[in-house]
Amino acid sequence: MKKSIFIILFICHLANGQAFRSFSNEFLNLGVDAAAFGMGKAVIASSGDVNSIYWNPAGLTKVDDIQGALMHAEYFQGIGKYDYAAFAKPINDESTFAIAFIRFGVDDILNTTELIDSQGNINYDNISLFSAADYAFNVAYARRLPVQGLDIGINSKIVHRKIGDFASSWGFGLDAALQFETESEWKFGLMVRDITTTFNAWSIDEEEFNKIQNAIPGENQEAPESLELTKPKVQFGVAKTFVAFRDFSILTEIDLNMRFSETNDILSTSFLSIDPGVGLQFDYLKMVYLRLGVNNFQYFTEFDGAKSTSLEPNFGVGFRYKGIQIDYALANIGAASGTLYSNVFSVKVDIGYFR
Repeated sequence: MKKSIFIILFICHLANGQAFRSFSNEFLNLGVDAAAFGMGKAVIASSGDVNSIYWNPAGLTKVDDIQGALMHAEYFQGIGKYDYAAFAKPINDESTFAIAFIRFGVDDILNTTELIDSQGNINYDNISLFSAADYAFNVAYARRLPVQGLDIGINSKIVHRKIGDFASSWGFGLDAALQFETESEWKFGLMVRDITTTFNAWSIDEEEFNKIQNAIPGENQEAPESLELTKPKVQFGVAKTFVAFRDFSILTEIDLNMRFSETNDILSTSFLSIDPGVGLQFDYLKMVYLRLGVNNFQYFTEFDGAKSTSLEPNFGVGFRYKGIQIDYALANIGAASGTLYSNVFSVKVDIGYFR
């Protein structure tokens, strides 16, 4: 029965569709890579591998040879499955190409729209199953600029969303990013997501819509609009690596995640909301990693009127041997207060070590 409520949640999400959305295509904001989750997603400035296609495409210039990555995580106590795969390859000494695929889906949802027939009889044979899934295919390009330490990147994405036979959509958008590293090894990163206001063009199955139109009195009386636009989002980060001992080093980063809308973020106005994130990574000989992160700082009002704040701590470990790196994180991948933490696993392979 838990899964059956998703049909209502997803259909309601489409309502009033032809407008700018502050929270559209949210599956693209979940993040990728267990290493990044362990640092509270504070990797905009320091990201420099195949996973940069998601976090900051400019970081792809740090990829020296072919790299691949895989990740799997589960959401809503295992109801939602989240999978990611990526591939990156240098074109020459100054530019890199990468592709990635993301799927976030809830499968085997109960379709009870025909449970009760026209005579008022309950027929359990009329219950069927469907999936609600979001897909994204990304293609990125990064290039070093003549300015020492400055790299730029762009990421194009095709988005496909499908809710059983009820509705589906196709969309397109662009992200733009840059990274800059000073001679003193301070790193700065800027990522502008949906810089072109990513859109989703929805197609609603009228026959299926009619089956639920009067399921809840006063709800779903009109078909949703067909076009949905996603507002741009900006992320800015500053990072620095310190050598603690001869074989130990510490990577620190602070990010600011900005939305152009009023939210429950700890810094919020009617125009802009800012959610800071802080990450630490301790490593031994670039082989063993321990990661800590804090993000999702929220400010909200309790039922009794009291003001409260909340945050989400994250933890991760990693191990790399030659060209294979395995990472684990215990993190709230949805960054939503009150939801349970997820076990996130990812693998990264650097083909250069096997040549």
